[in-house]
Amino acid sequence: MEKIVPNRAEAYELLKEYNKNESLIRHALAVESVMLHFAELFREEDKEKWGIIGLVHDLDYEMYPDEHCKKVREILTERNWPEDYIRAIESHGWKICSDVEPLERMEKVLYTIDELTGLIAATALMRPSKSILDMEVKSVKKKWKQKGFAAGVNREIIEEGAKMLGMELDKVIEETIKGMQKVAESIGLKGNL
Repeated sequence: MEKIVPNRAEAYELLKEYNKNESLIRHALAVESVMLHFAELFREEDKEKWGIIGLVHDLDYEMYPDEHCKKVREILTERNWPEDYIRAIESHGWKICSDVEPLERMEKVLYTIDELTGLIAATALMRPSKSILDMEVKSVKKKWKQKGFAAGVNREIIEEGAKMLGMELDKVIEETIKGMQKVAESIGLKGNL
């Protein structure tokens, strides 16, 4: 059977089919936007692919938390999604819930920014403005050092991902903020600006 290359609308419908939690959907939109931003930054040709993979990266998380990054293969194989999409999604859970190592640049970006978007969102919500629009790298770095803050965020993965990409951590944080700023309103981080 021929593989089906999904479009953004189909990917979003699939996301909503498997995820009802508003914060998970906001996270998916944040990761999608950051993936699109990095695709532009790296002048990738298939920008939409990067965005779609970002959008559905946690597809199986709400319904199958114990099978995260594994159940997604079954779901997307049934729908005839291309293998490279499935593999990229599996690889974002490397060393946490998956043994699929991120090898392609797109996979490395997803691996790096998934946790980072969570830290940045949490940091934005602590600001007086409750906004990402006026956020700077130094705000994130300040919270980074507070291990109790957003304790669920694995900072080692972010650092390792930045190394895999050959980028300075501050640059990764800066570009991730920029990517999230593009969808500030839809991810609930426009705040009171």
